[in-house]
Amino acid sequence: MIAESLTFWCTFAGAMVKHIIYIGIGSNLSSAEEMLALARRYLMELSEDEALFSTPITTEPIDFPWPAPFLNQVARITTTRAVDDVKVSLKRIERQAGRRRGDKQQGIVCLDLDLLAVDGVVFRPSDWQRSYIRKGVEELEQQGR
Repeated sequence: MIAESLTFWCTFAGAMVKHIIYIGIGSNLSSAEEMLALARRYLMELSEDEALFSTPITTEPIDFPWPAPFLNQVARITTTRAVDDVKVSLKRIERQAGRRRGDKQQGIVCLDLDLLAVDGVVFRPSDWQRSYIRKGVEELEQQGR
């Protein structure tokens, strides 16, 4: 009985931990501003506190054969959701924005949401080398103080 109670409370306490999550947002459509605005609305719903967003930056494609520039932004949200749930939510948001399988091979990035880091654990180390990611994270850290 004591072990069951302890398991329950550990599970309950673990579920209530707030995670700080950084997400990369990008689009290369002519309507990229609208796509980023849509992503911000969905991410604000996903966040359990105030969601923060860096200033959007236009960048040239990196490791992408198509010439269309990207509009990029970084988001910082907090949530008690499990990381796997957040990943599923990001994929759902991409689909709701119109992203389809095979679009990227045709040079179309309607909306791209990349899980960059959770609680300081980096998921996409190569992305952290990109200047727009570093600038966005710096901006968000200053906003979050």
